[in-house]
Parts: sequence; C-alpha cells; structure tokens
Amino acid sequence: MSIHVQRDKTGPMRQTVSIRQHQLTADQSVAGGGEDAGPDAHELYDAALGACKALTVLWYANRKGLPVEDVLVQVDRDGSHEQQGLYKLKATLTLVGNLTAEDRERLLQVAAKCPVHKLMTQVKTEIETVLAD
Repeated sequence: MSIHVQRDKTGPMRQTVSIRQHQLTADQSVAGGGEDAGPDAHELYDAALGACKALTVLWYANRKGLPVEDVLVQVDRDGSHEQQGLYKLKATLTLVGNLTAEDRERLLQVAAKCPVHKLMTQVKTEIETVLAD
C-alpha cells in the first residue's frame, strides 16, 4: 500500500494526503507558516495512536460480546524534550457501556496492546528517503 502526499497550492503549506480512496488535508499552524487547514504531521502521528486504541478496543469488545457503547480516546502530547530523544504521549480512554471493573481493566490492557502502540514502542522503524526518477 502506498500513501500519496501532494501539495495543495490553495495554501502556502497545505498538503493533500491520499490513503486508498480517502483524502485528508495536512497543514502547518499559522505560526508554522501554514493556514491551519488540517492537522500537522505530529498530530497525525499522535492521532494514529488514538484511532488504533479505539478501533482495537471496539474490535475486542465486539468479539467478546462486551457491552461497549462507545470508546473515546484523548491523546495528549508532551514534545518538550523531543530534541533530546523523548516524545511522550498519554492516551486516556473513556469506555461507555454497562461494564464491570474487570471488563474495564481488560479493555485497558487490550488498548495497551494495539498495533500502533506496539509499532511506536517495540519495533525498530527503518526509513529510506529517495528521489523519484
């Protein structure tokens, strides 16, 4: 699968991100030279974690027949030490439904094992950047 990113010249920094049949806009904040027409790259990275946790918990709950009506995830970032090699994300889950304390604890454990969480913390990512022909 390829993700395509192309400049949207309607803004000074705006990008159109194409993923399969989906499109979204990425941009820089006004302070960063953009128009804040969409999330920036860090926000998209952080959002991937929140979306993965929500989808994983919902998938697990459906599979196990747990009465989850909704899953809300708030991701907060502390990037103040990113230049020193530390990027902190805190994911806070709100589980809606008639769940026992044991159900809630199990769903918290499941959220901690979502694929993007594992990717961010347990996998070495290698990136090669090349020029097109």
